[in-house]
Amino acid sequence: MLRRMYDPVKDGVAKTATSVVYDEVQPPAALRELVHCFWELRTVTDLADDFTLHAMPDACVNLLFDQHDPRVAGVTKLHTTHTTLDLGRSFHYAGIQFFPGVWRGDPDASVDHYVGEPYEGELPLIEVGTAAAECDSAGRATVFAAFVATLVDAGLVAPNPVTAAILTRLDEIHDVGDMAEVAALSPRQLQRTLKATTGFAPHDLLKVLRLQRSFRQDYLLSFADQSHFTRSFRTMTGYTPGRFNTTFDV
Repeated sequence: MLRRMYDPVKDGVAKTATSVVYDEVQPPAALRELVHCFWELRTVTDLADDFTLHAMPDACVNLLFDQHDPRVAGVTKLHTTHTTLDLGRSFHYAGIQFFPGVWRGDPDASVDHYVGEPYEGELPLIEVGTAAAECDSAGRATVFAAFVATLVDAGLVAPNPVTAAILTRLDEIHDVGDMAEVAALSPRQLQRTLKATTGFAPHDLLKVLRLQRSFRQDYLLSFADQSHFTRSFRTMTGYTPGRFNTTFDV
């Protein structure tokens, strides 16, 4: 149910980028409460020009692995606005995208960009990235699933009943008061809980979820009117809705 109710769009890949491939693999059933997908972004051939990825806020934490250089890895998360990332002319990234709120690792260890330097943290990301780089897509998913299981055992990834309730009942949420009611918390408890487990204040999380929902359903289900939608969309993505849809393959 969670997988169907919250399905964030991929980051913006320009429609003109014909030699760039993005793929997603669903995690095993036992992990679908925690992991949205295992993903891969790569060039098929070297590009004539540097490629720019338009990264979108989705409240998810990603573990990222550079498959060209497995020493490069990291924990990434955006807040409420997009960022543009120059990935060069040849790249191969893979990653694990966790649902909002399930990552329990050090929040200060996450960054808002694709990392370009060797990982120096305490997680075995280099070892996992090295093992994944030796596999095809199916084998890489197996490596990632096994790693998620070790993170669960270590308490670094765990179900979050508050964000799970919010994501599965998103259709019922129109403001922060609705969010608190769905989560069965007072507004103050909601503020404290979301800040601790997602890094977001309730209002900011709602902004991100509304944006993501607008890609899947009629925007009037989330916004008061077209003007409100366009203004919010442009603030968070840097584009009007029409220009975004003509520029990116989402």
